[in-house]
Order: sequence, then structure tokens, then C-alpha cells
Amino acid sequence: MGDEVNIDPEEAVEEDFAEMLEQSSVPQVYFEPGEQVDTKIVKITADWVFIETGAKSEGYLPVSEVQDENGELTVREGEDIRVYFLSSRNNERLFTTRIGGAASRNHLESAFNSGIPVEGFVEREIKGGYEVKIAGNVRSFCPFSLMGSADMDDEGVLERHLTFRIIEFDDRRRIVVSRKAILEEERVKEMEKMRSSVQEGMLVKGVVSSIRDFGAFLRVGPIEGIIPISEIGWARTEDINSVLKTGQEIEVVIKSLDWDKQRFSFSLKDATPDPWDNVSDRYPEGSVHKGTVSRLAKFGAFVSLEPGVDGLIHISKLSTGRRLNHPCEVIAEGQQIEVGINRIEPEARRISLTWNELELKSERAEQEEREGIRKYMGGSGKDSGGGFGTLGDLIKIKEDKRK
Repeated sequence: MGDEVNIDPEEAVEEDFAEMLEQSSVPQVYFEPGEQVDTKIVKITADWVFIETGAKSEGYLPVSEVQDENGELTVREGEDIRVYFLSSRNNERLFTTRIGGAASRNHLESAFNSGIPVEGFVEREIKGGYEVKIAGNVRSFCPFSLMGSADMDDEGVLERHLTFRIIEFDDRRRIVVSRKAILEEERVKEMEKMRSSVQEGMLVKGVVSSIRDFGAFLRVGPIEGIIPISEIGWARTEDINSVLKTGQEIEVVIKSLDWDKQRFSFSLKDATPDPWDNVSDRYPEGSVHKGTVSRLAKFGAFVSLEPGVDGLIHISKLSTGRRLNHPCEVIAEGQQIEVGINRIEPEARRISLTWNELELKSERAEQEEREGIRKYMGGSGKDSGGGFGTLGDLIKIKEDKRK
């Protein structure tokens, strides 16, 4: 036989008393029907979801309320959940996330007074909105403006089971519901969750919701912000529609997050490689490249070597003979030209260019001038004519070249 364990009866009584005292110290928590409770999921079974209630009794709700259309769970054990108290029986407390099925009119009135969501079936479109059946077969009305997202058309809501909130309920059996209120609450909850997980400089995915002349609006989860036109690309953007389309999914960098004012901005160009990285390797000084005149200014012509990399031909280098008032006198926007890299400053994002065609013209002009002078002075060869010409002839040649 093993060693016997002797238990002191007084110690056992003390332990039992301590356990009873600990249990009795748990405060009793009371809920009013329809009361909203933020709690945590303790256990999920095939039929029920058990939640913390802060009391000695258990709280539960049907598992069907946390399943999607395919029967997949939308929550996990340990997650927070917002529920509404319905009733209590045998120390078991029944909660719900929404009222559905064949609920009584009293339940609907309680849902109206307490803000409990109700499940409804969008049956058909009527004047000014939709007819929605709630609690089995109770008719209600949802105006177009309260259905929710403006980008959801009739085909997106008709003959669908959706969640609503009752915003009007009277004795004449008039019931008005709003889906927009539910969506706004969900958006606020998602924003709070997102607020703790994102920060400026982070790369995120979003969907272009609309395009304006000054930028594109982007929806990233529950928030919507703007991509300013200056942040669309490294190159100068004239028409945003040529770069982005509504509904397009893109990756952007978060530029600023103002949660209090609900203002958010993003950058598309920062999500792509900077074309000025290693620019000196691609465009070393003295090299020759083809480019397109992208913009004319009073002081010179900007030439695009590649998207986001522009160089400048100063106005003083656009003419060899006469003084120019504006570059448009000799060059035009959109013109393709050959340029030489005169000087490059990557840190300052500056490239000084020369116009190779102008240098060639200058060289050809000098060559023609030398040839003319040689002929007037009497060059060698049988066609030279043997004359030296006069000083006036030489001056005339110079003047002709300047015209």
C-alpha cells in the first residue's frame, strides 16, 4: 500500500470556505433587454458561441450569426465581439448580434428602442427606395440614400439578406430601416483596428474610387484618401485618366494620416523606383541621348530623357548668333531632339544639356563660311577662278551668314 495522506479536517473546511468566499465575491451583473455589450469570445461549438459576461452565468448566441453566406466563421475564439442582450433563463443569458427569423413585433420595437440590428431581405424596389422584409414577413422601407454605398446598384442589393437598423417605428406599422447606419458603425470599428496597424511610409493596397483634375481618391480598407496629382508619378502628369482608372487596384505609400480630421493622403510614385537612382551611370557627362521637349520656360527648354528625368537646355545655348526672347522661337514642345549631357547633379536632381543639332548647325555654318572665303580668296583647283576677292566681299559673306 502506498503512503496514506492525512488531511486535517480544519484545513479542508478553511479551503472550502475560501473557495466559497472567492465565488461569492464575483459581482452579479445585470443586463437590460436590448443592452449593448462589448465582450470576448470564449468558445465556439457547432451550434453556439460562448462569451464572457462578467458574471457567474454563461452568455451565448447562435453560431449562425457569425457565419458568412458559405457557412464559414467570421470570428475566432479570443476575439472581441459586440452583442445585445435578449433574455435570461436558468442562469443562461442569450445574446444576439442581430434579430432575424420570425421575431415578434415586440422584439422589433425592442430592437428600435435599443438599436439592435435586424436581418432583412431586400424584396423589391419601390418609389424612393426598397421594400425590405424583416422578422420573417414584416414589411419595412429603406430609402435609396440609406441603403449604403453609392457604388452598389440595384443588382447588388436586390434579393439579398442584409443587416439593417430600425430608425423609425410607430403604431401605424410604419417601419423605416437603414443599412447605411450599420455600414458606418462597421467602418468606425475597422478604422480603430486599422489605426493601430498602419503608419506613414507603409506600403498598402487600395482601390481607385474616383478621379478629379487635382488627384485621384483611393479607398484603403475603411478609409478613403487622395493621391495628389504631384504624387501620381515621377514624370509630370497632365491627364490622370491616362494613368489610372476607377476601380483599379494599386499599391501606394502612405504619406499622411490625420485620424481626427479623417484626412489621408497617399503616393503612387513613392511605390515605384526613383528614376534618379544611379542616374549618373545611365547619363554620364559627355554622352549623347535622344529626348523629347517636355516644357518651355522663358529661361530655357526642359527635355525629358525618360519618365521622371528631365534636363534643361538654357536659352543661351539655343542660339549661336542672335539673342532669343523665348525658346519657342527655335524649338517646340513635343519635339524630339538629340542632346548632350553637359553637367549632372544627382543630389539636386539637375541635368544641364546641350542641343547637339545646334552644334552641328554651327559647325556646318563655319565650314560653309570657310569654304566661301576660300573661293573668294582664290582657292586651288581648276574651278577656283583665280580671284582673291575684295574686303567688301568678305564682309558681305559675314553679313549673309548672320541673316
